[in-house]
Amino acid sequence: MSNEQRELAIAQYQAGQLAFERGEYKTAVGCFEKGANLAPANSSLGGDIRLWLVNAYSAANREEEAISLCETLARYPDLDIRKQGKQLLYILKAPRLKLKPEWQTKIPVLSRLDQGDGPSTLRQYTPPTPTSTQVARPIPEPEDLSTMNLQDNGFLWVALVGGGLILGGLLWWG
Repeated sequence: MSNEQRELAIAQYQAGQLAFERGEYKTAVGCFEKGANLAPANSSLGGDIRLWLVNAYSAANREEEAISLCETLARYPDLDIRKQGKQLLYILKAPRLKLKPEWQTKIPVLSRLDQGDGPSTLRQYTPPTPTSTQVARPIPEPEDLSTMNLQDNGFLWVALVGGGLILGGLLWWG
């Protein structure tokens, strides 16, 4: 692998990470695929790019390709890449749970923050209203310590002496 190819692979890798973090999964897949083609398949860089590609495939709803690539990574020569590939494969093959809409939280789109439109986007977000199954519990008021009797009433000492006598009696007879 030439130095120029390595730098191009790294550039595609970084561009893919940036696109992935912005939620642009199709763009991320394209960048990671280009980077994977430039980096040798058995190198550490190639493995890292392919791990990110698995995540991008999964995020872009291309599960079959993600699983196929994970199966390849599970036999990778680098131990760390192989271990992560097996872990991702386990996650991707796990059964999917059905989620009720009230279990999910809607997250506002934050992609416009870099463009200066962020505050207006955030102002448009309204949190979900509680459903009838969700009961709001009142928060109890803290108690005023000045109204409480905080003096020792001696019960603890009576209980300790009584317990000691019982234990002593058992030891003496036993």
